[in-house]
Amino acid sequence: MDTRLQELITEVDDTIEALEQEADSQREAIDRVAGTHRHGARNLLHYAALRQRDMRPLQAGLASLGATRLTTTEPSVLARLQAARNVLSAYAGEDLKYEAVELNDAFARADDVLEDHATTLFGESSDETHSRIMVTLPTGAADDPDLVRDFVDAGMELARINCAHDDEDTWARMIANVRAAAEEQGRDVRVSMDLAGPKLRTGAIVPGPAVGRARVTRTKAGQVLTPSKLWLTPTGEEPSPVPENLPGRPALPLQVDAEWLADLAVDSVISLIDNRDSKRVFTVSRVDTGDQLAVLAEGRRNAYISNSTLLEHDWRRTRVSGVPPTEQKLLLHTGDRLILTDEQVPAELHPDTTPRISCTLPEAVAAVEVGQRVLFDDGAIAAEAVDKRTTDAGHTEIDLDITFAGPDGTKLAAHKGINLPETHLPLPSLTDEDLAALRFVARHADIVNVSFIRDADDVDFVLEKLEQIAAEVEDSDGAEAGERVRNLGVVLKIETIPAYENLAAVLLAGMRHANLGIMIARGDLAVELGFARMAEVPRLIAQMAEAGHIPTILATQVLENLAKSGLPSRAEITDAAYALRAECVMLNKGPHITDAINILHRMSTRLGRSQRKNRQLLRRIGSWDREE
Repeated sequence: MDTRLQELITEVDDTIEALEQEADSQREAIDRVAGTHRHGARNLLHYAALRQRDMRPLQAGLASLGATRLTTTEPSVLARLQAARNVLSAYAGEDLKYEAVELNDAFARADDVLEDHATTLFGESSDETHSRIMVTLPTGAADDPDLVRDFVDAGMELARINCAHDDEDTWARMIANVRAAAEEQGRDVRVSMDLAGPKLRTGAIVPGPAVGRARVTRTKAGQVLTPSKLWLTPTGEEPSPVPENLPGRPALPLQVDAEWLADLAVDSVISLIDNRDSKRVFTVSRVDTGDQLAVLAEGRRNAYISNSTLLEHDWRRTRVSGVPPTEQKLLLHTGDRLILTDEQVPAELHPDTTPRISCTLPEAVAAVEVGQRVLFDDGAIAAEAVDKRTTDAGHTEIDLDITFAGPDGTKLAAHKGINLPETHLPLPSLTDEDLAALRFVARHADIVNVSFIRDADDVDFVLEKLEQIAAEVEDSDGAEAGERVRNLGVVLKIETIPAYENLAAVLLAGMRHANLGIMIARGDLAVELGFARMAEVPRLIAQMAEAGHIPTILATQVLENLAKSGLPSRAEITDAAYALRAECVMLNKGPHITDAINILHRMSTRLGRSQRKNRQLLRRIGSWDREE
């Protein structure tokens, strides 16, 4: 026998044996998963063990003989290796080592299991596609049934509600509108709700002076397109909201003396000297006399107005009130020093003084070690911890050197996100607010999306809390209600470096729950990993999930330009085609979201005939059919 052929046979046999030994060594973990996940759990462990080896030499050797290159092993790892071994046996003139019955339809059976899991979690897909469309509902969906109906008409198959926003009453109205629209269409539209998880944010910054700006918009040639605007309401009353449908920049809300305001009429002229000692003139264009008197006045110049500014009309004056303090921000450049502290005091801006800002979760500051990265505002600012100390008052301070910011510096505001990709945070994956939201989700929704998953312990914690809620519901509402909670869909959001690094263990722990999926949250992953690694990491996560027969949601910025501006970029159409390899694709909010749903639905239908996960399906291409 050819030496190289014998080497390939030995290598394949050794690989199969090693994968089987790895799965056997974790038999107890496999025994703990739900019955529907047993095959997937074993295949997951085979795949995880395979990907810890450098398979490239074996792939090249198999390819040189025309055998499989092992590039699509995910659905059934052993079957693919055993098929390769049979090819080698045939070349060697030996009997086939593995019976065909062991290999036939292995991929088809694995695909069926994955599709069954996806259907259980997400609902039925259309006959022509394997992917569903999830749409994030805006707050307006609570009180606008037509908006939700339009989403369903366009192709929405799951509605997503973010529990970081709004409240239970609003969520309930959103869900009611989704259920009603789905019933009208005769369709099953599932409701998925996101738990925020613990959020690290920058603390408060001392506000600046109370100065507001009324601003015009201009052409590039300097001609005024839309006027500056003042929205005047009486002092001492809750001001009526500024109208949202005004062209140009928003009106500046101000409160003035009620008697002075009552004397104004359309075309009344108001003059003032603004904070820059410039005279400005505004003309009343609208007077609202409903529940509260309110006046809109328009000008042709910008005006800077504070709570000491006097407005004059017909020789009578009134002093302005109600101007809020301006928001101050820290301007940080590469090479600057910033102090991060657990002391909850507002940051102050002093020239020639190292700025310091607090973190809303004090225990996170204590967990940071020297040399670790600290990222602010979705990675717009990056820093490295260079020193750590405890103050006389017992507070922890971290000296940070800014390693990345914009060319002209980047402004850091209060309440912006902080990421600690290299720090182990001693925090549970569910906050008290999350647990309260989970009780609502368990009773009213179909799926819970769990943020801040880092390891198997976090998954165990979530499933333990879900079981506690199921027991509570069972005691109050009966066994059927408790069982519904136990069958709630659980989606683990993979958005942190630890979750990615512990992916196999996270998935195996999650497979204790029969109705399981994952979400690849590309936004947070990009912040923690850096953009360079985003070319491969989502694909690797999706492949590991496929090996476990676990349905996947691909999220973040899919068709975002289209949703926000109405016009897609060419690149995001290609990205959406990649996203449709997942069992579900998430769209975010935007004024043109209905157009995005329509386009994604058409793409999904067309691509469903051409791709299955990362395998190309060779349908007939009619465009290339040319008769001579």
